[in-house]
Amino acid sequence: MASECEGDYAGKSSWPELVGVEGEVAAETIKRENPCITTVDILLEGTPVTRDYIITRVRVWVDEKGIVTKVPIIG
Repeated sequence: MASECEGDYAGKSSWPELVGVEGEVAAETIKRENPCITTVDILLEGTPVTRDYIITRVRVWVDEKGIVTKVPIIG
């Protein structure tokens, strides 16, 4: 039996409603709304990252107060 996370991906891929929310709250929301996401990274704006695309990862960009500043998206 195939997992719902295998093959053609169908699920929520961006969370514009989380801009302005605390990063930890955003991370928990993402994990709850898309169980295929295995990694949610909370990163301070300007942190260097790799440019690879990973369908099971979401990066949550926050400011120095821990507030989400960009729309979290899969990748």
